[in-house]
Amino acid sequence: MGAVLAVVLGASLAGCSSTGGKRAEERAKAAEAGRPAVSTPRWTFAMVTHAGDGDTFWDIVQKGAKEASAKDNINFVYSHDDQAQQQAQFVQNAIDQKVDGIIVSLAKPDALKDVIGKAVKAGIPVITVNSGSAQSAAYGALTHIGQDEEIAGEAVGAELTKRGRKKAVCILHEQGNVGHEQRCAGAKKTFSGGTMENLYVEGTNMPSVQAAIQAKLQADPSVDALVTLGAPFAPTAVKAKDAAGSKAEVDTFDLNESVARDLKSGALGFAVDQQPYLQGYQAVDLLWLYRYNADVLGGGRPVLTGPQIVTGAEAAELEKYIKRGTR
Repeated sequence: MGAVLAVVLGASLAGCSSTGGKRAEERAKAAEAGRPAVSTPRWTFAMVTHAGDGDTFWDIVQKGAKEASAKDNINFVYSHDDQAQQQAQFVQNAIDQKVDGIIVSLAKPDALKDVIGKAVKAGIPVITVNSGSAQSAAYGALTHIGQDEEIAGEAVGAELTKRGRKKAVCILHEQGNVGHEQRCAGAKKTFSGGTMENLYVEGTNMPSVQAAIQAKLQADPSVDALVTLGAPFAPTAVKAKDAAGSKAEVDTFDLNESVARDLKSGALGFAVDQQPYLQGYQAVDLLWLYRYNADVLGGGRPVLTGPQIVTGAEAAELEKYIKRGTR
């Protein structure tokens, strides 16, 4: 995938001439070899997110960012924290170190507004990723890369309706995360086939998450659909369903190897893919383009990477990419 994007980028910079084609090919070969495909200065880009190492979704985001950084001759620095104030401190550290660009997620945007303003005032270009699309432009970011969370939720609601579900539970594992609230709100909006309610769980404690879901299913046997908001929570929901003796379908946001396997076996109904690899890759690439050529994409609107509904058949087609950690 990185090679394909490198070809597209190389072609866009060089035009349609034969020389441009040759340059694109050279960039693709360099990307595959893990060496810089450009001769621009070795800029430093910092990525600061609200989740990170050990989270399969953010591992994929990092992989995309690192591969784009290798191609673009970027010194890539990554940090994360689920506490918004600490995330803001990491952004401040990047400002103090006078980095050449900042990539940041806005799960809790209010806590990051001031520090992003400081970065912009210091002349550091900022790109937001994954969450906070509604606040991105107002905070001064060049663009936002990710999916519109409410639209993604609407896709889930429509799919549940299509599948004939009547009572769904949307499981939120991080209270205060605006993107999660938007997903559930969007799903409820388009779930015309039945009713949906939210269930808040303690996302850092999987036994507690399982117990909460199991208790909900035992208390209300009419629930026939569970929607988790992250791939690591899907197998936990399946365990809770089995323990409760429920026949509810489990669906989820995001992909990983476990989700792909469960989609193929039928243990999961569908997943919503927002292409995390592309979020990391494009964020670095667009910062590089801005530093190199003052280019900006999106026209003031988010650059969307999803949603895409993935079922068992699609999971089989994507399996080789999922195994290598890019989907």
